Amino acid sequence: MTNNHSYALILAGGSGTRFWPLSRDAKPKQLLNLLGEKTLLEQTIERLEGFVPNENIIILTNEIQLELVREVAHTLPTENIYAEPAKRDTGPAIALGAGIIAARDPEATMVVLPADHMIEDTENFQQVLSDAMAVASESPSLVTIGIKPTWPCPSYGYIERAGPSPLTPAGIKNFPHEVTCFREKPDTLLAERFLKRGNFAWNAGMFIWSIPTLKHELAAHCPELASFVDKFENTDCIESLIQNDFDRLTPISIDYALMEKAAHVLNIQANFDWDDVGSWLSVAKYLDDSEEENKTNSPLVQIDSSNNIIFTEDKKTQVALLGVDDLIVVQTGDSLLVANKHQADEIKKLVGKLPEELH
Repeated sequence: MTNNHSYALILAGGSGTRFWPLSRDAKPKQLLNLLGEKTLLEQTIERLEGFVPNENIIILTNEIQLELVREVAHTLPTENIYAEPAKRDTGPAIALGAGIIAARDPEATMVVLPADHMIEDTENFQQVLSDAMAVASESPSLVTIGIKPTWPCPSYGYIERAGPSPLTPAGIKNFPHEVTCFREKPDTLLAERFLKRGNFAWNAGMFIWSIPTLKHELAAHCPELASFVDKFENTDCIESLIQNDFDRLTPISIDYALMEKAAHVLNIQANFDWDDVGSWLSVAKYLDDSEEENKTNSPLVQIDSSNNIIFTEDKKTQVALLGVDDLIVVQTGDSLLVANKHQADEIKKLVGKLPEELH
């Protein structure tokens, strides 16, 4: 059921350089049809259907992506889509979204969601968010959603969970746990120890809190962002406030600015599927299987070739492989990428060496 005091803030301004050449500055991962016929941003919006009213969904992006985001998010009011005038990391971005929401409803409960995650189990996703919103609206807590680790990944931050919280409203199905601390991205050996201990979750960047609780915690731990949020309740022109004040904010992540310092942080473990689709290796899981464990979205023939990932923009190009293994091959209308699979996370390093028109 929708709740008129429930709001969602979708962060949709990333660059997605690991997905070059398909991803570009003006059309990053969340605006691509990587997985299915709809973009990741469209899927994020649809996942909220029946849970948060469309008029209560706010999207933050940047100037270069603004028009395309408005086109993709055509089911939302145009005035709900804002461009950050400068890149300031997740702390200021979330403060901006909270300010916009606070100006509309000072007692709102809001969920923060990245625009580029893959989640197919909408029913359990909404149940977890519903439980998290119940906790956040009935207690002075900042709530995080954690993902149960499936392997010792060194690319994610981790949340160390303690025992169940006494701040558990009646009727919820997913119970909150106290958070001991947030852990930075570990090396593989440390991540393995986290998994063996069994009380760690991946930090998925999904947060839930009431506006009063957020403002209280920001005032205690990040006065600059607290002051910025307060300005929205006393302005006649939100756009002017954003243009005049946002780029003055100190760049900082929400984890550093707030989550690692806040007095009351709880964690609910997700019971739905989740993938942050962080590289071409992640995309491969959703592509068709071909011979010799090759993954492709295009017609493929191969001889003595295995464990390759093939992605063509038109999905019709005939690809032929001969005697090659462990490659990523991505073709677009103006570019061709051939990379070693084991260096997938380093594709972003190529972008700075390319002509500006290919960024």
